[in-house]
Amino acid sequence: MENLRRFPAPWSMHEDEHGFTVRDASGFMVAGVPHREDLHARNYQYAGDHLSREEARKIAKAISRLPDLLRRPQYCSLAQLK
Repeated sequence: MENLRRFPAPWSMHEDEHGFTVRDASGFMVAGVPHREDLHARNYQYAGDHLSREEARKIAKAISRLPDLLRRPQYCSLAQLK
């Protein structure tokens, strides 16, 4: 049976200068989580409107773990129990 997943697992998290990206096994970008650490370093007035680097990292890590968390357990049929 062919793989029916649209975004094949495993997903991985990568960091660049603008934030974190989550990519699937084929390299397609599934999600992007931007951060502005420079605003938090200078106590900028609107820094609260942007994620810090650590907040963005935690969110991207959680997104990258979704295929593992959503994997359905294999249940046996009632016929196999008899």
